[in-house]
Amino acid sequence: MTFRDIFKSDFLENMAGASMLDMAAALTLSFLLGLFIFFIYRKSYSGVMYSASFGISLVAMAMITCLLITTVVSNVVLSLGMVGALSIVRFRTAVKDPLDIVFLFWSIAAGIVLAAGMLHFAVFGSAFIGVVLIVFGRNRIVDSPYILMIHLADGESEERTRAFIQGRVRKLSLKSKTVEAGQIELNYEIRLKEGESGFVNELEAMEGVRHVVLVSYNGDYMG
Repeated sequence: MTFRDIFKSDFLENMAGASMLDMAAALTLSFLLGLFIFFIYRKSYSGVMYSASFGISLVAMAMITCLLITTVVSNVVLSLGMVGALSIVRFRTAVKDPLDIVFLFWSIAAGIVLAAGMLHFAVFGSAFIGVVLIVFGRNRIVDSPYILMIHLADGESEERTRAFIQGRVRKLSLKSKTVEAGQIELNYEIRLKEGESGFVNELEAMEGVRHVVLVSYNGDYMG
């Protein structure tokens, strides 16, 4: 008995394949869910550099996953081939923000659930996750940290500027200090009072202050 004889029976002939209508409906729904995930990503994003390509990849990830799982479910032979092909794939793109991993996993999960035919789970689950991320994302934006970089002439200017900054911000934390000949560089992590940044202009005009830079960041700064 050959390999062909083993599979010549009704095994291959009776394998149900997904119809074009089912595939089109699944891809359309995954596209809509991907757009919803993309919308939540834009609304909840609070990093420094927004990546539009990452947002688009969320839509594509949901559709590709849905297409892949639909094929695996409907055809055993193709599923075995895909398992072998995907086992050699290596993804080496660095993801800096842990929240980006959440969105990637969300897109993949939405595609899998849709391909499994559980539309109500996919819609309700995505809506619930979206509300949670929006709520926590807004709180994250309100409490957004900033890095304040100051170049000073001497130690007296350091004490004077620190006292001034403490009275104008909600939170002040020294991240790094660099001392060179005739110059002191300070990097502070600060939390602004209701987004008020006008004190930076006053700080730059103070005696002994040579340069001031205020930068918003996502908390990944390494001083």
